[in-house]
Amino acid sequence: MRDKPLNILSLGCGVQSSCLAFMSKHQEIEPFDRALFADTGGEPREVMEWFDYLKSELPFPIDIVKHKDGLTTEIERAVAGEVNRLGNPPFYTNEGGEVGLLNRLCTVEFKIVPLKKRCRELIGLKPRQRAGDKVRIYQSIGISLDEIQRMKQSQDKWIEFKFPLIDRRMRRGDCIEWMKRNGYPEPPRSACVYCPYHDNKKWREIKMTDKESWNEAVRVDKLIRNGIGKTRRQLYLHQSGKPLDEVDFTNDLDRGQLSFLDECDGLCSI
Repeated sequence: MRDKPLNILSLGCGVQSSCLAFMSKHQEIEPFDRALFADTGGEPREVMEWFDYLKSELPFPIDIVKHKDGLTTEIERAVAGEVNRLGNPPFYTNEGGEVGLLNRLCTVEFKIVPLKKRCRELIGLKPRQRAGDKVRIYQSIGISLDEIQRMKQSQDKWIEFKFPLIDRRMRRGDCIEWMKRNGYPEPPRSACVYCPYHDNKKWREIKMTDKESWNEAVRVDKLIRNGIGKTRRQLYLHQSGKPLDEVDFTNDLDRGQLSFLDECDGLCSI
């Protein structure tokens, strides 16, 4: 079993964790031994392209980990009745017009568990072998100051969480500015194509700019309509409890209405 602690980055391929990766490259923070990226199996194309870009730019290796065949395949199997249990996303229910929300289990099953499994392998732990109380991994997590409520302590004594962005009082916007100053493009937002936590602005963006992802989200939305596994209730991706392809995401500009600034003739001296 490895004795010297490993310095690992939990890489989500979003703004904050990507900023940490490049800060390590520039030696503004302690260099990472490697990064771990949990591929849920539901990531959009732009996130996977960004992952390939990071691999080409970073001086340390990135391990990609995955739970079984990924979330999309597991959803399909649960719908088909091949499995009774699924670490499901927080799908919406609609019973008599009352919209509810399933518990979110996907993060644990498709991110945290595969990451921890890989951490055990990296320090040489055998299956079911205890790690003991000594810290063997420092795991940096890309939580910024504007997300400070997300900070948690590790449940495992052999893993110590670190939050370099919090230590430096950096917010998400600071990360974007740091990357611009150092000549890096802005990363995409990291989330599954069919994440029920998308707001209307994000759904509209997907529909207008990424037809491939939109079609996949609509497919999954229809797939889960009659339930998954033991959950045999009608399920939806959108918070309205309506089919995704029936939700109106148009805004005033789409409908041909003028914006406030378009209506202004300049007389108000704005």
